[in-house]
Amino acid sequence: ERHIDIVKVPRSSRGASTIMNLKIIYEDGNLLVVDKPAGIDIEGIKSALPEGSFPAHRLDKDTSGALLVAKNQETLDFLQKQFQERRVDKKYVCLVEGNIPDKGGTIETLVGRAKGDKRKQKVYLAGEPGSGRDAKTEYRVLERFKARLPDGQDYTLLEVSPKTGRKHQIRAHMTYLGHPVVGDKLYGFKNQKVPTGLKRQFLHAAYLKVSTPDGNTKEFISALPQDLILCLQQLKNS
Repeated sequence: ERHIDIVKVPRSSRGASTIMNLKIIYEDGNLLVVDKPAGIDIEGIKSALPEGSFPAHRLDKDTSGALLVAKNQETLDFLQKQFQERRVDKKYVCLVEGNIPDKGGTIETLVGRAKGDKRKQKVYLAGEPGSGRDAKTEYRVLERFKARLPDGQDYTLLEVSPKTGRKHQIRAHMTYLGHPVVGDKLYGFKNQKVPTGLKRQFLHAAYLKVSTPDGNTKEFISALPQDLILCLQQLKNS
């Protein structure tokens, strides 16, 4: 098992830099799959990669999980074409607020930049004024956590499969569904309750299935990180 060190430099020059360990899930001559930790954006990942390597897609700063990295331009083009043609199988694990009664479902809308807040994406319906591109997300329920106290909060653990690759797609779609990702400060509802100890959004890129330049199909799995495991344990025991 191999790791890469990420040097995280604070915005203020007065602070001391810290080094984070970046686990490598898979590596060959063309492809690198890293286990991205939460709290590091894509630019931070890029700074730690070997020279000539490029991330083939993006994960939000506070989303953890499997990230594909191309070691050369040819592989980058090969992988990005798969994403563009929607041939990459992606699965995320996320915890959302509230109880989703169905076993699963599909969300199909348009998603585009929100007016008045450039940080956010907005869900648009067909015919609604605004600019949006088609976005499709499938989800299935993995587990439900019912509040034991009258004023407690229900939660639902989901496996989510985005079939398109719009910015913040899962986060925007879950909020549109009325069940925002727990800990999501940008898309969460006002006064959203967050389990004690959870410091970021509960969203993890757990699985990728892609074709590789050598003609094979490979699957990559990123285990749920410790902070999210502890969150679920707390909900089960509370």
